[in-house]
Amino acid sequence: MDLASEELQFLTIPDILRESTSIPKRSPKTFYLITLSLIFPLSFAILAHSLFTHPLLAQLQNPYADPAQAGHRWTLLLVFQLCYLIFLFAFSLLSTAAVVFTVASLYTSKAVSFSSTVSAIPKVFKRLFITYLWVSLLMVVYNLIFIGFLILLIAAIDINNPFLVVFSLLVIALLFLVVHIYITALWHLASVVSVLEPIYGFAAMKKSYELLKGKTRVAAMLVFVYLAICMVIGGVFGAIVVHGGEKNSVFFRIVVGGFLVGVLVIVNLVGLLVQSVFYYVCKSYHHQGIDKSALHDHLGGYLGEYVPLKSSVQMENLEV
Repeated sequence: MDLASEELQFLTIPDILRESTSIPKRSPKTFYLITLSLIFPLSFAILAHSLFTHPLLAQLQNPYADPAQAGHRWTLLLVFQLCYLIFLFAFSLLSTAAVVFTVASLYTSKAVSFSSTVSAIPKVFKRLFITYLWVSLLMVVYNLIFIGFLILLIAAIDINNPFLVVFSLLVIALLFLVVHIYITALWHLASVVSVLEPIYGFAAMKKSYELLKGKTRVAAMLVFVYLAICMVIGGVFGAIVVHGGEKNSVFFRIVVGGFLVGVLVIVNLVGLLVQSVFYYVCKSYHHQGIDKSALHDHLGGYLGEYVPLKSSVQMENLEV
């Protein structure tokens, strides 16, 4: 089936998930190496970092701790958090670049391998980095507004103003359930645009905004489910592995921790595959043709190659 065909715009969420989970079967070795080298370290860091920060935070909050050591512990905590954020940022962009590039290569019948994907990442990474900076600017504005209403909520509680309390809670819920999820969807789609089209940064965000029109509800549901699953995984990991030392044995915590890391790896891989497929769904919805020759040459440009090919993109395994 053509990616540009009318049927794609009517794909349901189960259809998108079905197509996304079938993609790794087309190049299992490549996706295995991407998962092992990029997505696994990312998922492990997301969960395991609290194992290191929790003891430091506990010591800082301990009223009987030596005050002379407080400065040293704060320094350790800040350095560790900075290193963690840099690692998280880098591997998040690397994983996105690798998966989006590989999926697009498969859809254009382009020869794909882990080495070709790794070779393309440097140029893709630069484009994703610029797009991420623009998204970060948007998130700064969002967080300032969010913090402002948190302060208003605290003030309303202090002065015992029921109207302000309810108003602040409603706005905070609206900001998270609508604005935060929409920005996340915008960012994920802009990341795919940055890889597959000759635009990035603010232009990619603008294109993502246009593509989301008419598909915002589907995008919001996909993002909400992804964030909800990640929150549940993180909550269970924190309760059993991080804070459950007194109740659970070391062996049990290791088993549960390993299992949850494995689950998060799968969730992150599927999430990256879904955002790649969703890009094509949005393109189809807006009747924007996907030229296989142009996309093939665009991907080859990351590798310094040019191979003319004339045909339309095919999703041979897609079932509607």
